Amino acid sequence: MQTRFQGRVWTFGDDVSTDHIISGKYLGTTDPKVFADHAFEAIDPTWAKEVQSGDLIVAGANFGCGSSREQAPIALKTLGISAILANSFARIFFRNAINLGFPVIECEGLRDRVKSGETIELDMARGQVRLPSGDMMPCSALPPNVLEILEAGGLVPKLKKELGTRAAR
Repeated sequence: MQTRFQGRVWTFGDDVSTDHIISGKYLGTTDPKVFADHAFEAIDPTWAKEVQSGDLIVAGANFGCGSSREQAPIALKTLGISAILANSFARIFFRNAINLGFPVIECEGLRDRVKSGETIELDMARGQVRLPSGDMMPCSALPPNVLEILEAGGLVPKLKKELGTRAAR
């Protein structure tokens, strides 16, 4: 599993809701590409077209608040966002992202130390972020059970693997 990411930063403030990430008017489909194409459309209609695979989101507190729609992390993962680093996450968004195999890391204060367009490096295994200045900043390490889910590519692939191993015994 990849535990190191380097990418361009997109910054967002506090209380970014799942409605901001993907508007409810697109929930009539199950196509992840549709979700990706319209991510953050209400905030910036050009955002999804400007994102590049490997980019990172850095946000303030309570990222992913609002409804429990898992289409929000699906949209961002489908766009190629490597990880989201925020002061804190709404619990259901955090769990949905992990269950989908999408890294979300709490990194208190990072939002105040970077600007959109800058490049940072995330080392999930060490719980560190290298800032544009070269300084290292600590971030929360994910517990082993969460890392196992991410390594498997999500909760469903992890469970399928475990059930397949048991069935083969």
